[in-house]
Amino acid sequence: MSLRNPIRRPLLCYVTDRKSLKGSSGKGHSCLLLDKIEAVGRAGVDWVQIREKDMSGREMAELVAEALRLVPRACRVVVNDRLDVAMAADAGGVHLGEAGLPVNEVRRLVQERNLQSDFHVGVSTHSLEAAMEAQKAGADYLIFGPVFATPSKSGYGTPQGLGELERVCQSVSLPVLAIGGVTLENAGACLAAGACGVAAIRLFQDAADPTAVVTEMRQM
Repeated sequence: MSLRNPIRRPLLCYVTDRKSLKGSSGKGHSCLLLDKIEAVGRAGVDWVQIREKDMSGREMAELVAEALRLVPRACRVVVNDRLDVAMAADAGGVHLGEAGLPVNEVRRLVQERNLQSDFHVGVSTHSLEAAMEAQKAGADYLIFGPVFATPSKSGYGTPQGLGELERVCQSVSLPVLAIGGVTLENAGACLAAGACGVAAIRLFQDAADPTAVVTEMRQM
């Protein structure tokens, strides 16, 4: 699925966080995470973003390779920040932090390696200005937030709110995914504000039945 073509809405992205998995401890983190990635992938999410910032490059590469093996082919695996891992593992893309690698430099490296034509380059943004800059630099999609209050995004300041999400969606032509405190109860409001989908940790990771969550989201 290329972002150059019409995309299924809402676009659903599971962002991983193995340390917050219930019942995880010690060396069991990665095993439980792979089980969760497989379950959520088979439930029908569009993307899985591997976001395990404390992992070494080797650990991350092994995790991505295994994730690619476990999820259906229709599910895109994207690597957070680690372009080297994403390219080596032949992942579906890389997701950059707002202060991460420059998008245009990533584009150059991707072209040099002749990666798949639909290798996605996404960017996390926390302001309208950053969103417009990422679009200008050549990003394929944006993740904007935090829209609502959430522990995982507390370091990014106060929630942006639905009004700011709508302003960003109206100001850029790229697909925008809402992140930060997204639940089944408020996801519809994010879509109504113009988001093409949502990215979330707990919405998918803490679900007792990921398939039911995905089904309900598809009906919005």
